[in-house]
Amino acid sequence: MSFLNKLKNKAEELNRKHNIGLPLGQGSQQQTHPSSQQYYPGQQPPQGQWQQPPQGQWQQPSQGQWQQPQQGQWHQPTQPNTYNRPAVPPPIPSHSRPPPSDAASHTQQSGAPPAQPQASQVYWRANFHPDIPVGQEFEQKQGHGDPYGWGNNELENYTSHASNSLFTPDHKLIVRAVSQPQHPDPEARYTSARLVTRRTLGRARGCLTAWLTLPCAEGVWPAFWMLPREPFEWPHEGEVDIAEAWNAEFQNHSCLHWGAYNSPEDMQKHLVRQTHIPDMGHRAVRFDFVWDCGTSGVRADGKSNGGGRLMWIIDGRPVMKNLMPPGTRPIEDWCVLLNVAMGGTVCQGKAPRDGIYDMVVHALQMSEEPEGGWWKFENDWHGCPHGAVM
Repeated sequence: MSFLNKLKNKAEELNRKHNIGLPLGQGSQQQTHPSSQQYYPGQQPPQGQWQQPPQGQWQQPSQGQWQQPQQGQWHQPTQPNTYNRPAVPPPIPSHSRPPPSDAASHTQQSGAPPAQPQASQVYWRANFHPDIPVGQEFEQKQGHGDPYGWGNNELENYTSHASNSLFTPDHKLIVRAVSQPQHPDPEARYTSARLVTRRTLGRARGCLTAWLTLPCAEGVWPAFWMLPREPFEWPHEGEVDIAEAWNAEFQNHSCLHWGAYNSPEDMQKHLVRQTHIPDMGHRAVRFDFVWDCGTSGVRADGKSNGGGRLMWIIDGRPVMKNLMPPGTRPIEDWCVLLNVAMGGTVCQGKAPRDGIYDMVVHALQMSEEPEGGWWKFENDWHGCPHGAVM
């Protein structure tokens, strides 16, 4: 055998031994495909080979697939939707502006600008200046229990003392419930405040807005609600509950009442929607109540014909709507109430522990129209759910 033939045979022997150039599945050892080779993270594969990126990591799309739009094409809008912004109280006029509140500061740090309704839209704003008495803006109801008409077997004694309602140096209203069950004076064991605005809504259409931080604890029942101007017949002339929560359940109850509980027909006159707000005790939640009763009219007995539209909104989101029931008091005659109750049937017999429970009212105002205008109200009306029978 010639030298060249020996060399050729030797090469064929080496090919068979190392499977070089043989198809997969042939020979004594299977070839390793380049794409299945393992590399340490960050290690560059040999030139010309390709490595599958680990699951969940990004890879460059193939030509013809999505790519970054060129300048002038679509891009992510930089201005957030106005009605998804976090709730922030409106600014106080510069001549009496306090330091920013914790809630407002936190929201501004998140990059969302505060809501700033035009001055012409706000026709009334409660004055929380610390140099005036609370009684100048609100009637301070007083009394303890059912003889005064509070109902529900509640524990609190409502007072006009500064220990239960006050304006703070940074222009907030505090509605304070104080629980001290061991106090020797029964009238001092559970004290609180029940405030009623000295003015009514006064208009056939408008928007009532409050920014509230609500106390959350067992046996505590804060409320922001409305009743007709006194004297009135409850509940037939109506009741609207805008912010109402109890027993630290973090559920807000938006309600409309206009009947007793004595018959099946009466049960249809109590409507409610619940909204879960898990952080209601730690920030200013925005509550809006919008009414549009301009065409409903008034009956000969001075009661409403009904038919006006009502909507409850929380942090810019409509949560409940209903028509104004006939026989209720015209909406112009309604007042606003703020109070913190304790115990009673609503709290399922639970009493609060020793302590102080504050409802912080950051701002309270009435406007000619809701934020976004009446066109937005019309749009929201169609998608908002009606109140459900309790």
